[in-house]
Amino acid sequence: MTGASLNRLSALSHTLKKQFTSKRISVGVIGSGNWGTAIAKICGENAEAHPELFHPQVHMWMYEENVEYHGENRKLTEVFNSTHENIKYLKGVQCPSNVYANPDIRDVGARSDVLVWVLPHQFVVRVCDQLKGHLKKDAVAISCIKGVSVNSDRVRLFSDIIHERTGMYCGVLSGANIASEVAKEKFCETTIGYDPDNSVNPLYTPNTIRSLFNRPYFRVQMVKDVPGVALGGALKNIVAVAAGIIDGLELGDNTKSAIMRIGLSEMQKFGAMFFDCDRLTMSEESCGIADLITTCLGGRNRKCAVAFVKTGKPMHILEKELLNGQKLQGAATAKEVHEFLEHQNKVDEFPLFKAVYDIVFKNLPPNKLLEAI
Repeated sequence: MTGASLNRLSALSHTLKKQFTSKRISVGVIGSGNWGTAIAKICGENAEAHPELFHPQVHMWMYEENVEYHGENRKLTEVFNSTHENIKYLKGVQCPSNVYANPDIRDVGARSDVLVWVLPHQFVVRVCDQLKGHLKKDAVAISCIKGVSVNSDRVRLFSDIIHERTGMYCGVLSGANIASEVAKEKFCETTIGYDPDNSVNPLYTPNTIRSLFNRPYFRVQMVKDVPGVALGGALKNIVAVAAGIIDGLELGDNTKSAIMRIGLSEMQKFGAMFFDCDRLTMSEESCGIADLITTCLGGRNRKCAVAFVKTGKPMHILEKELLNGQKLQGAATAKEVHEFLEHQNKVDEFPLFKAVYDIVFKNLPPNKLLEAI
């Protein structure tokens, strides 16, 4: 082979390599709590598993704070990047070495083609504003934030808020996914609602998004019903309070199962009435029935509701005493949903939701729950 041929071959190889690299998708994660770190671990593993799709390094935004490490005061980002372990929020779990803790949220945003949001809902608007002007024009987002934003006349999905304030199309990931169990690779399922229109870069197909999250221990099901996926993760917390009340009254498993069935029915009805959701999303997918079961069997909302019945203490006191700084979503969601339904003149169509609100906020005795539904 002549020198000229070798040069042409080298140039062609360089061009192909550049094209291959340029098409790979950069992934960023906003949030580094226990769930954020678990999700970053999954994304890092899949970036390594699918080098034809994803850039090898995943940037995870980590709020800069100091921690004690081996008797020294160190930055959490430095400890993570040297040990690949989030010693404060997910101790004992090793992340892949290609997950990089980045304290600069705007840098993470600017790098990312797919930006995964995993942070407390009260920070969403602030972070959106911080990222304005620092995002790729065709980037997409996936929200792993459970819950919805509710006021008296409107229910808003956090995926919609992210879209409205950043311009990014935003899908939703939700399911029966306890962060510590996912991080330890205990098998579970999750649901991703993803239905972009033609304005979204064709590289970001549902199959590509599934490849970013699907693992042997974290099975992903894709659906188009984005609102249904988001609502399941919010409304199940109201039902979990009802289940906890039943456990506190020691009424047994049959009664608790009935409450869960009634609650699921009201979840489906709410989604269909106000968002035109597919009822099957909540009855067949992890974001609905599976998440409801997990939360009613052992979540924080059930735990506080049991204590509410046993002690008579208000929910906000039990939240402080029992949850170690975590927030009790069920009571707050029950109040917000009740106010919204009142504005819509639909309260009586959701008797279980109403009963939970009346017990927690209006002094209806817990033993009146069954009569109320």
